[in-house]
Amino acid sequence: MTGRTTVRLPDELILQAKRKAAAEGRTFTALMEEGLRHVVAETPDAARPPRVTPPLSKAKGGFAPGITDFRDIAELEDLEYVERLRRL
Repeated sequence: MTGRTTVRLPDELILQAKRKAAAEGRTFTALMEEGLRHVVAETPDAARPPRVTPPLSKAKGGFAPGITDFRDIAELEDLEYVERLRRL
């Protein structure tokens, strides 16, 4: 049995699909059918790549040596900025 349906797709995607179908010597409908069969046949696990957990830092402690609070960090950034201006 063959059914009919309406599908709303972006114009550019339709143009690309029609060009591909014509280049391969088949109909737009055949291209759509193949794509749908491919997607429907996929298993859920195959559709998604395995999840990779990024490594977590195990660092402990506080500020770098010589820095006791956030004001020190701001002061260092100011000094670095002034040094960059001198190099210009």
